Amino acid sequence: MLTPTSPVESPYSRWPAGVKLALVAGLGMVIGALSHVALLAMALALVWLTFLPVGRAEAARLPLRLRPLWPFILVIGGWHILRGTPDVGLAVILRMLIMVAAATLLLLTTRFDALLATFSTLFRPFERLGLPVERIALALAMAVRFIPVLSQRAADLALAWRARSARNPRHRLLTPLALSALDEAERSAEALRARSASV
Repeated sequence: MLTPTSPVESPYSRWPAGVKLALVAGLGMVIGALSHVALLAMALALVWLTFLPVGRAEAARLPLRLRPLWPFILVIGGWHILRGTPDVGLAVILRMLIMVAAATLLLLTTRFDALLATFSTLFRPFERLGLPVERIALALAMAVRFIPVLSQRAADLALAWRARSARNPRHRLLTPLALSALDEAERSAEALRARSASV
């Protein structure tokens, strides 16, 4: 199901969801302007340290949460090595790790209903155009919650494949991953219907 909020009460838990979303967006703008690998590495270390108020266990678990990104790291790194721009590739990889780590911290410290309410407020001006604001906000909030779940499922499928075969799974994981995503979506839809949500 959806990525659960951390049961540990932390200072971040009392911050409004809108403030945390704005901070993550601001972080993205800042690291987008940085190109020096050393500065980006320091930024990643600082983001890692921000996990400590949530608990040392969560801070120690961050590398495991980032592990599903390794296929993207290999592709990006390999592409830039072939082009002769390894520093650029490393900078891109560090930016990706920073943003995923920051988004993970946001999800761990933000309740789903608070995230949904924030997205609803952000899209409220578009209600005058006849857009179904509540449905869009619900879909966006659920998509944000599902991303880490599907990333972890992809990593689990890859491990299961390697336990049975020495060959690289490559595209062979796409079908089971798609079926898993559909299964999660169906179970979530059933839960929403059981709670009389309008979808």
